[in-house]
Amino acid sequence: MRHVAIIGRPNVGKSALFNRLAGRRISIVHDQPGVTRDRIGAICKLGQAPFEITDTGGIGSEPDPDFAESTRDGAFIAMESSDAILFVVDSIDGLTPLDGELATTIRACAKPVILVVNKVDTEGHEPRFYDFARLGFEHSCSVSAAHGRGIGQLVDLIDFLVPPEEETDEASAEIIPKLALVGRPNVGKSSLVNSIVKDKRSTVSEIAGTTRDTVDVLAEREGQTYLLLDTAGIRHRSRHNTSVEVFSVMRSEQTIRRADINILVIDATSGVTTQDKKIAGLIQEAKKPAIIALNKWDLVAKGREKDPELLREHTERIRAELFFLSYAPVVILSALTGTNVKRLFTMVEKVRQHSTRRAGTGELNRVLKAAMERQAPPTRGNRRFKVLYAAQAKESSRSPVQAPLFVMFVNDPKLIPDSYVNYLCARIRDKWEFPGLPILMRLRGREGAPTEVA
Repeated sequence: MRHVAIIGRPNVGKSALFNRLAGRRISIVHDQPGVTRDRIGAICKLGQAPFEITDTGGIGSEPDPDFAESTRDGAFIAMESSDAILFVVDSIDGLTPLDGELATTIRACAKPVILVVNKVDTEGHEPRFYDFARLGFEHSCSVSAAHGRGIGQLVDLIDFLVPPEEETDEASAEIIPKLALVGRPNVGKSSLVNSIVKDKRSTVSEIAGTTRDTVDVLAEREGQTYLLLDTAGIRHRSRHNTSVEVFSVMRSEQTIRRADINILVIDATSGVTTQDKKIAGLIQEAKKPAIIALNKWDLVAKGREKDPELLREHTERIRAELFFLSYAPVVILSALTGTNVKRLFTMVEKVRQHSTRRAGTGELNRVLKAAMERQAPPTRGNRRFKVLYAAQAKESSRSPVQAPLFVMFVNDPKLIPDSYVNYLCARIRDKWEFPGLPILMRLRGREGAPTEVA
């Protein structure tokens, strides 16, 4: 697939252009310079064939000196790995000395370059476009990323400079498993991404809150391709310093719902905190598959990494603290040393495989009957809950990892308390396991709409 990098100084509208090409809001757009720090990828489907676009942090003028070097390095990596470069400038600011410096740097990459003069919102603004002719780029166009003006011309130019391949495999790209790395700030999510892909793709820093956008990174392990979603750290809402950070947390919460499997990253040196529990609660509420990754194991074990007693002690402590996410297996690892990162993906594959399991209808009904004989449901008034028939529903979406859904035809869904639904789900799990997968239950009474209860 073709790769196109978006490059420019801070606050020229790179993220707005990225979102416009992607067809949805992925990068955070804000008038504060330096909001984007990482490389963020998405697929643009506006041209003759899909191509990948990469948004990068602004280069120069150092609006965020703590991350200036890593942001610049990330932009250079994006340029080197791209097939074409979109050099974005701001028509309102006009040609700046920094634009001239960047032009020299971009030419050195020896890649096709399109000069994109942004913020040309109307025909009356067109004269601004000609100020940038002094940069000497052969291919250029004026756009308004905010309003969509000129985007069609830009895409046509990309198709001209980098013709699409004869064959694309768009269908297979749609079923790549999406793994979201979620957790509170500074637990090592970005370090884990870098350990997985063996590349400094995400910015890593000891400063909490380094990642602001959800960063999509393609990774391959044992021949299987995954899309890693590195999210901003989710901290307590009362501790958000800026509106940008509020948007970041909202984006992370959306990513939990978008992912096929959520990997909840926890810092082994501090254990499970109140905020960890709240994030786990978001995963539970979203009814999403999950794995718990206890990171920074090297700092806890200190030479006892393979001590079974120490491993069991920490695993049991995690399970006790996050009892409401009991279906999520625990993997103890170290992103820094790479210890057990391979085991994490072994667990991901195990969750995937079990998501394809189907409980036979006859056996399912026998399991439920035995469970109800062992512990009868409570009565309400003079009525008792009854299961007339149960079956596992067929998959209805293209997601590569789906939680098992069981439909129970009952006399009256209102007669069963949540605790008894949990009991029946536990008996189903005793029989078929379903590691990492929540069990979804839908009750259908003799009359009325179905009721989701688990």
